[in-house]
Amino acid sequence: MTGGLMRRLYLQIYLAFIAILFVFAVVTVAIWHLREPRPEDQPRGGRIGLAARPPHRRVAHGALLVFLTVLAVAVFIGAYPVARRLTRRLERLRTGVEGLGAGDLHARVPVEGRDEVAVLATSFNRAADRIEALVGAQRTLLASASHELRSPLARIRVALELMGAERPDLRERVARDIAELDDLIAELLLASRLESVDQLDRSEEVDLLGLVAEEAVRAEAEVSGQPVAVRGDARLLRRLVRNLLENALRHGAPPVEAFVDAAGGRARLRVCDRGSGVPEAERERIFAPFYRPSSRPPGDGGSGLGLALVRQIARRHGGEARCLPREGGGTCFEVELPALDATP
Repeated sequence: MTGGLMRRLYLQIYLAFIAILFVFAVVTVAIWHLREPRPEDQPRGGRIGLAARPPHRRVAHGALLVFLTVLAVAVFIGAYPVARRLTRRLERLRTGVEGLGAGDLHARVPVEGRDEVAVLATSFNRAADRIEALVGAQRTLLASASHELRSPLARIRVALELMGAERPDLRERVARDIAELDDLIAELLLASRLESVDQLDRSEEVDLLGLVAEEAVRAEAEVSGQPVAVRGDARLLRRLVRNLLENALRHGAPPVEAFVDAAGGRARLRVCDRGSGVPEAERERIFAPFYRPSSRPPGDGGSGLGLALVRQIARRHGGEARCLPREGGGTCFEVELPALDATP
């Protein structure tokens, strides 16, 4: 749609040149005719004298027409590249803005010329530099803080062991809180690492059905489907599957079922449950970090990053994650990834 707007823009500029030329030609011809002597102003030397036009007038008319024709051709030929060059620079600027908006913090645009468009491109590059620096500093701070939290957690865990069995209820509650905080730190570190790297650390062939079956044993979930191979980081894909299964167990209702199949060169994983479902208005927002659906009661556990990581990992592998309603009630989380091969 934006490309169409740009095409219309350069056509508008081009047609503006043509319109100016047309107005110029009309005004010139009108002035020329107004300056011609009227018949009553001609010498009355008979019928032949009234009808005759001086030769120099005919020559001047011809020269004017030639001049206007040459001018029109020059404008037609010269105006188009001028208009197209201007809008092409605007198109590159638009591409840079869209890239930055899509999360490409390295997006920049070339600065050409010394006009207003060049000033705008310079301002965009300067703003993009500041945004990249701020986001980088935030990621570094997040990673450093997460690492630093590990030390006091370890000390608390040791102190908890030294408490002995005097307060088993308190000891169990604190241990549970520590485990939850430890999981949160691990997921924060992973999310920060996924945002800060351009490529996956590892890339190998992974049997998606086999990986899902291994994780389903831990979660006591049912698995069905066909073998499909994908390429990627096996550890990250395992985390994706584990997060989906744990989410279904924690927030859904049994039975929890996982399906793997392939079609059109894409591998598809679906993890479904029979819970109350996710409202349609929240099926996209549920992938935002720390977002809690309105149907989810407070204090139900979870770090709030599980589904956000699912989408991050899927996109890092060239895929996508979606939340869909399940026929008959419940929710299905569907992940699509590029398949290496698929058995029909």
